[in-house]
Amino acid sequence: MRLRAVELGEGAPLVLLHGLFGQAQNFASVQKMLAADRRVVALDLRNHGQSPHDAAMDYPALAEDVAETLAALGTGPVDLLGHSMGGKVAMTLALTRPEAVARLVVADIAPVAYPPAFRPYAEAMLALELAPGLTRRAADAALADAVPSAGVRGFLLQNLDLGAKPPQWRIGLDAIAAALPAIEAAPPLPEGARFGGPTLVLGGENSDYIRPEHRPLFRALFPAARFGTVKGAGHWLHAEKPEGFVAALGAFLG
Repeated sequence: MRLRAVELGEGAPLVLLHGLFGQAQNFASVQKMLAADRRVVALDLRNHGQSPHDAAMDYPALAEDVAETLAALGTGPVDLLGHSMGGKVAMTLALTRPEAVARLVVADIAPVAYPPAFRPYAEAMLALELAPGLTRRAADAALADAVPSAGVRGFLLQNLDLGAKPPQWRIGLDAIAAALPAIEAAPPLPEGARFGGPTLVLGGENSDYIRPEHRPLFRALFPAARFGTVKGAGHWLHAEKPEGFVAALGAFLG
């Protein structure tokens, strides 16, 4: 599947992959900073943003989409950064198609299974009555019980098109909800898969997505892995602390 790409800048390519319920636009501020001296390509993954929808949504399919899109864009080997779900996609691509990846950045995720924390969000989104006249305030209120954080509700509601008649979700919400068990799981990888290229595992100081016990697995899969932390950031580290995030990338990518 060819994905929608947002490109800025010129030079060596850096590709950005967003997380679950996100889109390329989530990287807008850091993409602008990074594009000062390189070509930065942010992708909408399948069923997200403005990319096509499809019922299949496992990590091999998501990684294959990225590979197909990069081939169409003529990037050659890229520096690849993935956040959260996008980090699992990036790891899958690096481990199955290492020739496509020059350097890898994994942002606040590990190649392990996670609890089903996003399922209540998806259920609440699916239950939202998409009636004519729906307002953002009413939609926000409808999600509040399942999604207590106002910031997370705002993040989810960026996917709601209130201008459509009737309102509709821009994303492939049914496919995403059905695929959550696969998204929460560890990426399925070929036996003995390894990526030997330079790798940065970058966590948020206030996030518990990357834990000390994950480091041996990272080192087994990515023997050149380095570990870093964005101070003061939680899971959405690129949005919460964009300057610190870009500084950490600069130290790694040069």
